[in-house]
Amino acid sequence: MNNLNLSTLKKLEIILEGEHQVFATDLLERAGVTGYTIVNHLSGKGGHGFHEGHVMFNEDSVLIMIITAVSEELVHPILEGFAPFFNEHTGVIFVSDIQVNRLVKFQG
Repeated sequence: MNNLNLSTLKKLEIILEGEHQVFATDLLERAGVTGYTIVNHLSGKGGHGFHEGHVMFNEDSVLIMIITAVSEELVHPILEGFAPFFNEHTGVIFVSDIQVNRLVKFQG
């Protein structure tokens, strides 16, 4: 890989309760996001206390993280779309700068 071309994108890490996965993925797709990764059964401690990563009989109660890489232009509309949701529900979105080497994988 002598000719490594990197492109700048924004990484969104969206943490919310599993019962809201369809809402979140629908919002992302309507905003133009072409792909994402979902990580299930998160464990951790936050403002609402400790969250156990695996609940035996209720998948909706676990926390999930949806990870996606988007252009800078999509960040603000996505955050605006989630704002009313996070006024009513627990969760957080982390936004960070990243570099990717296959930009075509992140374009529609």
